[in-house]
This record gives sequence, structure tokens and C-alpha cells, in this order.
Amino acid sequence: MSVLRKGENTGLQGAPVFLSVSAQGPAVDVSAVLLGPDGKVREDHDLVFYNHPVQDHVSVAGMTVTADLPRLPAGVERVAVAVSVDPLQTGAVFTRAPQLSVTQNGLPAASFTAPDFVAGETVVVLAELYRRGGDWKIRAVGQGYDSGLAGLATDYGIHVDAEPAPSPPSPTGRPVGAAVDLAKVERQAPGLLAPARQAGQALVDQGISGRRAAVYLILDHDSNMEELYESFAVQAFAERVLALSANLDDDGTVPVVFSSGREPFLEEIRLDNYRGRIGQLHTQVDWGWGNVADAMRRAVNHYQESGATDPAFIVTQVGDEPWDKSEVRSLLQNTASLGIFWLFVGFGRGKLAFYKNLNASASASFTNVAFYDASKNPGSVPGERFYTGLVDAFASWIRS
Repeated sequence: MSVLRKGENTGLQGAPVFLSVSAQGPAVDVSAVLLGPDGKVREDHDLVFYNHPVQDHVSVAGMTVTADLPRLPAGVERVAVAVSVDPLQTGAVFTRAPQLSVTQNGLPAASFTAPDFVAGETVVVLAELYRRGGDWKIRAVGQGYDSGLAGLATDYGIHVDAEPAPSPPSPTGRPVGAAVDLAKVERQAPGLLAPARQAGQALVDQGISGRRAAVYLILDHDSNMEELYESFAVQAFAERVLALSANLDDDGTVPVVFSSGREPFLEEIRLDNYRGRIGQLHTQVDWGWGNVADAMRRAVNHYQESGATDPAFIVTQVGDEPWDKSEVRSLLQNTASLGIFWLFVGFGRGKLAFYKNLNASASASFTNVAFYDASKNPGSVPGERFYTGLVDAFASWIRS
């Protein structure tokens, strides 16, 4: 039996596949969600669960999801497999992660166990079946949320009647002081509610709760980043930035610029479309070679043309050294007076000495620039520590 790690994928044959879940702790329900190219359901019936156990050759029986892959409609691009705590068990949450076993005739069995959970998760997306070049693959996801099955369903575009859950107290005992009312997040993207609260607490801890900023995201689309796009690491990173934006900019939208070898590609990620959004967008972009300066200029132009009066917080993800170092330095110098703060976030396998050393020399320091090393995979960094690293230098800059 092969063992999948979080983010890994493996190919499947054109035959029925069986996904069986085992879980310790509270009673759980297993469900599947059929998703179109936009990452949303085609209709509410695309949620397959105990009250609606069969839809378009995907079925749920007890703890097993069966998907007859050759017979799935062409409009179904992905099938998410989720496990949720029984809603009748008040206060029950996941601590030990469920285990998934994948079997298909003609292929070795595979298994996946997500890391254990510590943030009050009540629903877990264990895996996704997805089309790739006419074939089917399965990806180990292991993403937990504190919104329950109803919240996850809403996130996928399913209309459910559910009362919003009250916000839990901060684990530190301090009030959770988000800069904006997070009811919008709870309504449009309940899966982001927990990271949005963590981001809000980081702003409180830094003394800038209530301050506003237009958040931008630049993503490295160098070819050495391909594995991190494929494993959902970049998607997860973008979701965390979007959750921070919900505390700084209440429009629920983050402009995203992909840096590549050609004209930088600018789009946006929003509370109402974030699921799978980065995967959908990046396939429209050529792989490049660290053309960061052009992407930076695109973000600056967008900010200036928007007429925004709040400062800009441009989170720039980098996976390797830029080839246009002098242009990057020039841009940093020229934007110091424009109310723009640049945070370079490094993750991946490339060299990042240029970004790490931008402020190493007193004679060539940039007051509006910082670097945060998010390790090879930022998803492995706990939320509280991640957001502290993300906002620490920005908070010092905006206070001054």
C-alpha cells in the first residue's frame, strides 16, 4: 500500500474508485461534493451525503464514497471528499485526523492520514478527485475548517439554511479584535473564518487593529514553483492572505499578479470565489524566470489607478532570486513615498539571499520593505506564527 502525504497526488484508472474513511473520536459523517470548473457546485444536489446519497454516479454509503469515474458528467471537474463531526454532538471537534483508504481494481491501494488538528476543526476535506489531461488523479488535501458541513457547503456554493455560529473567544483570553465585522467572511467564506480571526488577533497584538490597507498579492510563477502550485501550497498561501485582507480591506477582494516570463497576469481572488482559484488562474500563465519587477510595476499601477487613499500592503511571494535585481531595488526606492509597503515572503527551494539582505546594509536600507521566510511550505507554519511574521514589519511601518 502506498502512503500519500499532504499535497501529494497519484494517478487513477478509468474505473470506479472507492474512498473509505476511518476516524477516531466523535461520530462523523462522510460526504462528497461534485464541483464544476469554477470550483462550485452546479446545483445544490451536488452535495452527496446521508440525506442525498447518490448523484451522477457518485455515492455515499456509510463511511465510503464511490465514484464511477468514466460515467461522471463532463461538467464535473473535481469531487471533494469531506468528513464532518456529527452536528448532534454539541461541542465535538476533530483532534485526531481521519484516515482515508483509496482502492481501485488494477492499482495498488493507497492511504492518507492528515496531520492532527488543534484549532477546533469540525470538518475536514480529506482528498479531491480531479481531471488532468483527460485522466483522473487524486490529491491528498487534509484541510480542516471550524465551520461544519453547512459552512463547507456554503463555501462550495450550496444554499443551506444555517444559523451563524458565535465567534469563539481568543485562546489567549484577549478579545478577538478584527478591524472589520467578520460576518461577511462567515456568510461568504466560512472556511476562512478561523484564519481571519487569527489574522485579526495578530493585528490586535501589534496595536494596529482598525487600520486599513489595500492588500495585494504577487505570486512567483517561475518553473521551479510548479510542484508548489500542484500541491495546493500556493493556493493555501493565497487563502491566508485573503483572510488577512478581510481584516484590513472590507471589499473581500485581493488583486493577484502572477510574475512570469511575459506580461504579468493580473486577476483577483475573492471571498466568494477563492476555492481552487489559484489553480484555475495559474494555468493561464506561462512559466517564467523570476520577472518580479514587471509584476511589481503592474501592482503599483493598479493601486495608483484605483484612487485608493489607504496605504497598500503588497505581499510578494518569491521562490528564487530575481534576474532583474537593479530594477527591483529601483522600484523599492521609487515607491517609498507612495504609501506602499512591500513584504517579500519566501518559500520554495530557490535561493533568496537578495531579498533577505535588502535591509542588511545601513547605507542601502528600505524603510518600506521587509522579508519573511515562510519555510519551504508555509502551510506547515501554525496560523498564529504565520500571521505574526506577516504583519510584524508592516505594523511598525504603518505606526510610524
